[in-house]
Amino acid sequence: MRLWGEMVWALAGWERKMSINRVQFQKGLSLHGFLEIYGSERQCRDALQRSRWPEGFRCPECGDGAHSRFERGGQQYFQCSRCRHQCTLLSGTLFEATKLPLMKWFLAIYLLTASKTNLAALELMRHLGVCYRTAWRLKQKLMQAMTEQEETRKLSGLVQIDDAYLGGERTGGKPGRGSENKQAFVIAVQTSDDLRPLYAVAEPLPGFSSLAVRAWVDRRLAPGCEVYSDGLAAFRQFAEAGHAHTVLETTGRRAATEASGASWANIVLANIKRSISGAYHSIRQAKYARRYLAEATYRANRRFDLEVLVPEFLLALANTKPCAETILRKASNYSAEVRR
Repeated sequence: MRLWGEMVWALAGWERKMSINRVQFQKGLSLHGFLEIYGSERQCRDALQRSRWPEGFRCPECGDGAHSRFERGGQQYFQCSRCRHQCTLLSGTLFEATKLPLMKWFLAIYLLTASKTNLAALELMRHLGVCYRTAWRLKQKLMQAMTEQEETRKLSGLVQIDDAYLGGERTGGKPGRGSENKQAFVIAVQTSDDLRPLYAVAEPLPGFSSLAVRAWVDRRLAPGCEVYSDGLAAFRQFAEAGHAHTVLETTGRRAATEASGASWANIVLANIKRSISGAYHSIRQAKYARRYLAEATYRANRRFDLEVLVPEFLLALANTKPCAETILRKASNYSAEVRR
């Protein structure tokens, strides 16, 4: 017993000496706490209404606040007293025309934001008790909102950048980088002055050409960045765009991932790849890689305060335009600037 007690005290002293990562060990919002806040359809509607109209109803057409309410077909409508425009709480948002209860939407929001890794539509189907097509459509819509939120993010200060490929070879297809299922993308991580990771961007490119990389630089890097990358020829565009560019000379393999100025880009890259490959058996990289990468980076960029993830994402959904399934299935990985 004395030996056991000494071991316990020794372990306790060791734990006290260890530095705890306060970001990683956040409590976040528990499932019980989530259900207390969003456990009924009424609570979900009230939360969505506060997110869409925090200062009370505002007409989507004229912006006036005076209105009346009426019900039709089991739906509550708002009618503007000024321009007579009629709308529901869901119309004009990503929830428009949904047949699912808001409780299922909110549970999906919680699961996608609370998970440390990506969440497959098949698993979402089982959690929500819906068919696979419904779960896929719901997940793609939520990921589309995440993509739009990350679309305008620009990195500044110290930035570590690397090139990467997502996906593997198909049976009978082309090997290596020429595989039809491999998607080129850029991973970039903004760090603080003491080299702590702050924000990340992971975005597909049609290839590592000078034109594609320059378009990415103009959209994603704020003026005056200090960039660290390997010696990929297309990365010369960093200096061409006026950024201080340090080319890291390494012997390759493990040494390349541990080089000063590249470690965090490689750590985030490994986490993203592990998150995607561990959650999905197969995805169409050429169509949907942008969303799957955005799902991972959306959570990574908001890891500092996990308790506000749900209300913050709800605010984004309330301001995201409707997105029909036909649009979801025609998605492109590249922005209009890259496609030109």
